[in-house]
Amino acid sequence: MQPRTLGLAAFVLAIAAIPLLPVPNFWITQLNYIGLYALVALGLVLLTGVGGLTSFGQAAFAGIGAYSSAWLCTAQGLSPWLGLLAGLLLTGAVALVLGWVTLRMSGHYLPLATIAWSLALFFTMGNLDALGKYDGLLGVPPITLFGFSFQAERRIYALIWAAALGGAIAVLHLLDSRPGRVMRALNLARGGGTTMPEAMGASTFRHKVLMFVIAALLASVSGWLFAHMQRSVNPSPFGIKFGIEYLFMAVLGGVGSVWGAFTGAALVKLTEDQLQVLLPKLIGTAGSYEIIVFGIVLVMVLKFAPDGVWPLLERWLPRRRARRALGEAQPLPARDKPQRGEPLLEAKAVRKAFGGLVAVNDISFTVRAGDIVGLIGPNGAGKSTTFNLVSGVLPLTSGEVWLRGQRVDGLPSREVARRGMSRTFQHVKLVPDMTVLENVALGTYLRTRTGALAAMLRLNGAEERRAMHEAAQQLARVGLAEFGDELAGNLALGPQRLVEIARALASDPALLLLDEPAAGLRHKEKQALAAVLRQLKAEGLSLLLVEHDMDFVMNLTDRIVVMEFGTRLIEGTPAEVQASPAVRAAYLGTEH
Repeated sequence: MQPRTLGLAAFVLAIAAIPLLPVPNFWITQLNYIGLYALVALGLVLLTGVGGLTSFGQAAFAGIGAYSSAWLCTAQGLSPWLGLLAGLLLTGAVALVLGWVTLRMSGHYLPLATIAWSLALFFTMGNLDALGKYDGLLGVPPITLFGFSFQAERRIYALIWAAALGGAIAVLHLLDSRPGRVMRALNLARGGGTTMPEAMGASTFRHKVLMFVIAALLASVSGWLFAHMQRSVNPSPFGIKFGIEYLFMAVLGGVGSVWGAFTGAALVKLTEDQLQVLLPKLIGTAGSYEIIVFGIVLVMVLKFAPDGVWPLLERWLPRRRARRALGEAQPLPARDKPQRGEPLLEAKAVRKAFGGLVAVNDISFTVRAGDIVGLIGPNGAGKSTTFNLVSGVLPLTSGEVWLRGQRVDGLPSREVARRGMSRTFQHVKLVPDMTVLENVALGTYLRTRTGALAAMLRLNGAEERRAMHEAAQQLARVGLAEFGDELAGNLALGPQRLVEIARALASDPALLLLDEPAAGLRHKEKQALAAVLRQLKAEGLSLLLVEHDMDFVMNLTDRIVVMEFGTRLIEGTPAEVQASPAVRAAYLGTEH
């Protein structure tokens, strides 16, 4: 058994044993609150730490869960379990609508929007007569199951920590899955962003909404448990102040780690209680001075431990990265391949203008199945822009792009990927804290189907084995079989570029686009890359590449398209291009 698995098992056993020991009820109460807070912070780990989306509104979602169950139980006499179901349904619906609108924003507009709807939900709770206005609802019944009451602190402790640990395990399972790999690629601060997952065929907006809804549902469960533990609800615990505190817990504990949610919740709850007692004695007057201290602590953490407390603690724990036991697996579905020589990609009078600047001016070329075509030209010639136009990253101003007889201009890059085009990037786009194997498995997104719920319940085992087996095969195809369990961020530039190619190959493309694959590589690394590309061609794959290294292109391609100032200068074989006076003039400024 791995050290981390042993650690988790020991933690679960310790949590289960505490209420059986003769410890004070005060300890149990504190642990109950820590479990409730950790549930909400777990959602922020997923939303903010993984997805890079800042939300101050998670307390409001806890309020929806709490009020839904409290009202149904007190006003309608229904079971708390029906209250839980109603709270989850209402929370999910509200989160879906708010996420659909809010997550289209970026920059500072996103957190401001979460503050706005958090305040709106808070004042809605406080102004409805049916919800008791600011006095709230009293007499909320305890949770019962088959006649067994969870009213006592030590009994509801079991429910709270079952929910908290179950939520943590579900989130861990989610992150180690098909949708989870896309989510982990979203955070720009960690080397991802939206361009790469979209090029692999994933809708990044849909995954952002999914993360938003899951985080809201976790908060809703916390609110439900809180209402039936307190036996009353009022708006105070669900306002913007608590929304900020939940975010503080996640950041302090380690917003990029599931166990950071528990660390942050424990630190905040225990320290806050101690400060409320100690600070008035030190200062000699009562007041909310703990808020001031917490503000100072947060600034210090952001300055000296930006990843939070848990990563610091984790350094002292035994670590050994488990190797995946891949074994044999059924192959993933394969795409039908074009016949050699048939037109695969056709760019017809492609044009792109940025305002008054024409970056690409009526470029036309064809890539036929089984060929390697190079797109070259001086700096600023429009090569990368053309690449982005044919792959769907940028919209055309005019012209047409056809892939395998289907017009694809105007389609987003994920739809172009569905039709058989895959690509790499000028600046390597790998998720550094995912293993090489996991990065390559991102490329299998379109060839797999498992959703978030199945992943969280660990019902995706067979498909995961198939995806990882495919990823391992593609790594072997580019000569990196032994690096599968290494973190992608630990690799040198040359192997990273090969990992990108392996990831693109994992989608089983009909056409592979390579954006400056030899940039920054040493001579031997370029030779190794050229050997890999020749092997891919021999296997029947078609390639279109943008490259600055003339020797690399001339010794590799079947045909070359030369661009200058956004226009096509010449197209021909490497020998014809080398002999062209116009090409020498473009590169050297002279025809002689």
